[in-house]
Amino acid sequence: MPQSLSLVVVHIIFSTKDRHALLDAEVRPKLHAYLATVARNAGCECYRAGGVADHVHLAIRLSRTLTIADLVENVKTSSSKWLKTQAPDLAGFSWQRGYGCFSVGPTDLDSLCAYINDQAEHHRTRTFQDEFRMFLKKYGVQYDEAYVWD
Repeated sequence: MPQSLSLVVVHIIFSTKDRHALLDAEVRPKLHAYLATVARNAGCECYRAGGVADHVHLAIRLSRTLTIADLVENVKTSSSKWLKTQAPDLAGFSWQRGYGCFSVGPTDLDSLCAYINDQAEHHRTRTFQDEFRMFLKKYGVQYDEAYVWD
């Protein structure tokens, strides 16, 4: 086959360091737009970026020439540097060291985007940790609680 084709959709989740609620309502829309732009500049399609004060979710079509680890490193590094310029109280900002990444079938993309859109509603009753554990269980990812949080 002379052409390489792919359609890999991923759901990426990561939080602020120690889940500090640093992403206020004013910075979040700009941050989400910035995250989408970084992903697009890396050759990926960002279908949705969203989240709440302590974490973000991304629905991304992965470029066929990029690894997930390289994409997440780029997105987190770039956005961390950018956030530090947005307000004095963000000067020491950092993301958590790890992240979650889950494969999503193209037929589930609309429901994932809706889920990301409804983050504020989900987190009225559920913490980030509870949500993340839910995804780990849903996707059958085994983990040790002692090493999930930093």
